Amino acid sequence: MKHLLPFLLLVTSSAWAQDLAAQKQNAQNVAEKNQVELRLDQPYAGNDNPKQKVDLYLPKKRNTDKPLPVVALIHGGGWVNGDRLGYAAAAIQFARTGDYAAVAVGYRLTKEAHWPSQIYDCKAAIRWIRAHAKEYNLDPDKIAVMGSSAGGHLSSLIGTSGDVKELEGALGPNTSFSSRVQCVANLCGPEDFTQALMFDKDDKPIAKDDAVIGLLGGTYEEKHTEALAASPVTYVTSDDPPFITFHGTADKRVAFLHAEAIHAALKQAGVPSLLVPITDGAHGSVNHPEVIARAKTFIGNVLLGQDTPLDITPIPALPEKEKEKEK
Repeated sequence: MKHLLPFLLLVTSSAWAQDLAAQKQNAQNVAEKNQVELRLDQPYAGNDNPKQKVDLYLPKKRNTDKPLPVVALIHGGGWVNGDRLGYAAAAIQFARTGDYAAVAVGYRLTKEAHWPSQIYDCKAAIRWIRAHAKEYNLDPDKIAVMGSSAGGHLSSLIGTSGDVKELEGALGPNTSFSSRVQCVANLCGPEDFTQALMFDKDDKPIAKDDAVIGLLGGTYEEKHTEALAASPVTYVTSDDPPFITFHGTADKRVAFLHAEAIHAALKQAGVPSLLVPITDGAHGSVNHPEVIARAKTFIGNVLLGQDTPLDITPIPALPEKEKEKEK
């Protein structure tokens, strides 16, 4: 398991080439070896769309009889690629501790549905957790959300738009439940779509970003209203949950200014927010094992009431050779 988490966080092209059934079986096998019960393909939207489902990871040996906190994991992939199985290893690592249940969240990609379908789906998944809390002995008042890249955006948006009617949607049978969460671990997520995600060699904004166009239906300049509506910074208020943000300072896919934007907005609103730069890190630098370790400490402090010292000093990006070793 030591090297499995970073590998699956990146979800390499070879993983996508695997047959879906084989991926599921592999996740089941790894979960079993780690004393984790895996319940795949739980529908949350009242239909059988394979993307509108969650995978539930439960520890077979719990450290308490009390309801378990839940870590919801949202995959990246530019809103156009990716799958919840990409977070299987992370979910297993949380659940195997006996302190948490974990839920890997699926959502419709932009090939199937444009904004705001993605946030409707993710919020419906959070409501599913609460609706099934008694059934699985989960704590509905202790939910963390964590994701990288597009998943970081959706995690951040869940955190800042709690109970914002326009972003709730009406999916599934659990609309009476809240979609709020108690903390957010944001790994290099886009936070302000009124600004470019990428810049050219002369630091000029790149408007023609296929991922953003796929999400919003046009460039951020053409779709200003949608860009505002999709931006986590738009909804920041003083009652938002605590955040921790990890972001590479040399990220060319999602500029570091996005991390600075959400951190500044949260701090101005009086919301506890931590920003951990990854020095000279590119977009994949959030794959660093130290990022995951610190995210776990942050989540444990919030959800479990721990008081573990949390290092917020910058993390040096892994050298290329070390990155390969971690894979």
